[in-house]
Amino acid sequence: MTYLTEFFKLASDETRLRIIILLAQKELAVCEICGILKLTQPKVSKHLGKLRDMDFVTDTRKEKFIFYAINLKDDTIRELLYRIVDRLDAYPQLKEDSIRLKDKDAYLSRCKSILKD
Repeated sequence: MTYLTEFFKLASDETRLRIIILLAQKELAVCEICGILKLTQPKVSKHLGKLRDMDFVTDTRKEKFIFYAINLKDDTIRELLYRIVDRLDAYPQLKEDSIRLKDKDAYLSRCKSILKD
């Protein structure tokens, strides 16, 4: 029960819920999430930190970037998230995020060019 309660506490924040739904669709780097959600890196990193601390996401370093992936141990929560993803038309903000998810490579490219400078 604690796992379920903690998940819903964290998911009750709109930004964290948006991040969770994105990560249920695709593994993403911090800069990709920032671009998709149109939020700053410190804000996104703070939310990812909370999700990581509760073990709801995992992080993996690839080159200069840290990529995050959903890490749900509860089948019911995982199924709920995938059902939401299947019905994004019912949630305009999540649908908009999902549309911008298709441009994730552009956000990563921008980050790479900034790091080169």
